[in-house]
Amino acid sequence: MNVSREPAAVPMRFPVSRRASSAAVGEAGATAGLPRRPKPGILLFNPWATRTPRVPNSLLHIAAALGNSHDIELVDGNLEADPWAVIEPLLASGRFGFFGCTVMPGPQLRQAVPVTRQVRANFPRLVTIWGGYFPSNHPQAALQSGCVDYVVQSAGEGSLPALLAALCEGRSPELIPGLIFLRTGEVVRTGKAPLPDLDLQPSLPLDLLARRHPIRRYLPRTFLGRRTHAMHSSMGCPFMCAFCAVVPLYQGRWVARSAELVAQDVLQMRDAHGVDAIEFTDNNFFVSEKRVRAFAERLRGQGVAWWGEGRIDTLDHFSDQTLALMREAGCRMIFFGAESGDDEVLAMVDKGGRQSGAQILRFAARLLSFGITPEYSFVLGFPRPTEAEVWAQIHRDIGFIRQLKHQSPATEVILYIYSPVPTEGTALQQRSQAAGFRFPTTLEDWVSPAWESFDLHRNPLTPWLTPAMVQHIHDFETVMNARYPTRTDFSLGDWGRRLMQAASLPRYWSGIYRRPLELKVLQRLRRYTRPEVEGFYAESN
Repeated sequence: MNVSREPAAVPMRFPVSRRASSAAVGEAGATAGLPRRPKPGILLFNPWATRTPRVPNSLLHIAAALGNSHDIELVDGNLEADPWAVIEPLLASGRFGFFGCTVMPGPQLRQAVPVTRQVRANFPRLVTIWGGYFPSNHPQAALQSGCVDYVVQSAGEGSLPALLAALCEGRSPELIPGLIFLRTGEVVRTGKAPLPDLDLQPSLPLDLLARRHPIRRYLPRTFLGRRTHAMHSSMGCPFMCAFCAVVPLYQGRWVARSAELVAQDVLQMRDAHGVDAIEFTDNNFFVSEKRVRAFAERLRGQGVAWWGEGRIDTLDHFSDQTLALMREAGCRMIFFGAESGDDEVLAMVDKGGRQSGAQILRFAARLLSFGITPEYSFVLGFPRPTEAEVWAQIHRDIGFIRQLKHQSPATEVILYIYSPVPTEGTALQQRSQAAGFRFPTTLEDWVSPAWESFDLHRNPLTPWLTPAMVQHIHDFETVMNARYPTRTDFSLGDWGRRLMQAASLPRYWSGIYRRPLELKVLQRLRRYTRPEVEGFYAESN
């Protein structure tokens, strides 16, 4: 499962300028008639997403694709106390004709909206472009806001350079694949863009980051190592899970950088910046056993630990020799979408037809035998015909998780509540719509606290889940996290871990989860990191 593991947002406020009205620019930068030719410079903005910044790979890949033909600056909201104080003077310099922003749902959206509105209000002649999961999946809300001119859908390595070139030369962008924009009030989609050959992509321009902050600030200490680098080595996923936000973007397509070049990239970061751990943020790093084995052979003995995301039904077919080699080469943990132990639910969410509850249990034990920790995510609260059936499914899933923990207690478990995604035509989407679920239609609604929690899979806003159901899931989660504290939070120490385990024991074994206030207080006092919301515990360097 590909879900957002970003931390909860903090309030961000920006003063509203009265110097210019957002109405000064029409649809798609007044595309019809092609009035102006912008300067080729672009300011790329990475909105706030996490307390411990990671390298913003998506924007660096875009910058690499643009090359030296454009004046580029990158502003990272994760490291700027006031991003607008940095953005405004840069745009006022007159160097830029474009403002580009990557937007994930949740915290990034909350900062992206006010900053983009400020750009439109203060610099109405700039062309504003959004990319990322949110605008690709909900383009109408972005485009009808009056502050976003274009959405770059899916991979932008080809689409964005072509869009900038067309507008700078006064040409229409309608023949450029991978774009969404408004024309006379109607949404125009130019079709899917081809995925790039990642072996031909130039090196990431880390110097764009180093202009403002030392690279070490992007390399936090985690349970994996002293300096952990987030790296993207592939795009897309060949599977079509009905609940996954990646599916509408890539439609089963997957491309990957070769194992040899990925290993070369890792070792270059090790030698240049002291990196000793890698988080592979690919949607599915383990698609090809041959590629994984070739990568592991090159990482063996190199002193670099690593983590990635994969599928249980894929890695269960890896040979014992490959799994042993992966561990020897530094693989410490793998994130899997287990989703449910119920075979009927797994079929409903299109888990490829190959994953089962029995396999989930068996594979956890198998992977642990090689010294690699499985990190399983479960999704609770899928739509069912009646309230009683929803409750029954929640209880079955909790029972299965307890069975898993009894069998393989070292397995990490992360809980999410089902949040629908706009995957057209699936049975799951049809069930959600039949039950009355609808997405917001405006950015103002999307950035409300309730919908931000929805994006983080904490508050589903789905008609079939009652408040009592949601509370029961959260209460069980609190008790389970205290009974089995995540190993990724190394700040707890052995004493803190034992304290939480002892405090949770009566509730866990009795199955009385309701209102575990004492455990919540203890977790707050211990500053327990919740991977389902905050990702790995990390300390800045």
